Amino acid sequence: MTEEALYRHQIKVGSRQLEMSHDNYVGESVLSDDYENQLRESQARLHQLQAEQQELERLAQELEELNSKKRIFLSSQVEITEKLSNAVTLIDRELLAMRTELHELEQCRHAFDNRLKKIAKFDPESWTRDNLKLNLEKAIGVIDQATDEYEQAAQHFASMRSGEIFGTGRRRKPTMHAETGEFLAQLKNGLAFNLPIITLALVAMVLYYLK
Repeated sequence: MTEEALYRHQIKVGSRQLEMSHDNYVGESVLSDDYENQLRESQARLHQLQAEQQELERLAQELEELNSKKRIFLSSQVEITEKLSNAVTLIDRELLAMRTELHELEQCRHAFDNRLKKIAKFDPESWTRDNLKLNLEKAIGVIDQATDEYEQAAQHFASMRSGEIFGTGRRRKPTMHAETGEFLAQLKNGLAFNLPIITLALVAMVLYYLK
């Protein structure tokens, strides 16, 4: 092989070595870029998974808080429903008892009012000796009936709120019916204290006329 041919051969070999070296460099560069891309993608995915995990934990905590509030609501619902139901039942009974008592009080007041009118009609000053005995018997009979009615009413209302009208019932706070309470108090005082006085006065008059 001539020197010229040998020189050309060396140049070709060197050229091929340069090409192979360049190809290896390019290949390594491509592999490095792929690895970096995969690393970035993995990191992004990891960040996404962490964000999703945090969101799931937040939702789980929120759900637990809602369930806790729900349990509190259900417990409170049962408790207040029972209280309100019992209160409604007791109020209905109380209203029925109050209506019944009110009706009986109205009847009692009407009877007492009639007795008061009958008692007010007796005027011993206008009686004569001829009708004195008859009028006295009639008046004393009315007084006795009024006394019996008062005692029966006191016994009947003794266990009710209105019993304090007769001095036998349980105490209760003043209500809005001030006029009715005042009237009943006056009725109580009038019948409790005036009836004995009226009876004594009639007896004294009888003794006076019989002298």
